[in-house]
Amino acid sequence: MAITDKIYVKNHRQLASQLETNFPKSAFSGATLDLLFRGENLAKLDDATQERVLDFATDFMDCDCQSNPHCGHPQEKFIRYLLELREQGLGPDAIVDVMGQDYMLYAYPGDVLGFLDDAVRTLEAVEELAEVDGRQEAADEAREKKRRLT
Repeated sequence: MAITDKIYVKNHRQLASQLETNFPKSAFSGATLDLLFRGENLAKLDDATQERVLDFATDFMDCDCQSNPHCGHPQEKFIRYLLELREQGLGPDAIVDVMGQDYMLYAYPGDVLGFLDDAVRTLEAVEELAEVDGRQEAADEAREKKRRLT
């Protein structure tokens, strides 16, 4: 299961009440993305929530794909965001706090830790495979990315 499947809308009940409808807690669920990013629904949210939802849309859903927001790019951008937070030295608890402040989202720190661990293991595999294949530049790049995450 991808980390984006484990990212949830903070204050879900409050938002459902403001929108006068129910929707999944998962932030990257198709139904959630459709509901929160329709103009008429956005107007129903209080100013603070509206600002966070717009920030999320601007930062992760800005792509020209015909199938946006269901193209996978929002999830890819969010994964990069999580990795950048880790590169800044934040641990799983701090990452959860920051994404809550930035976008009104939450995750369990253990899920974030598992994601980060998987990222490091994947980079280790890329590094080793690149070295076996004689692609030293790719191995060096994977090694540097792994160093920044650990």
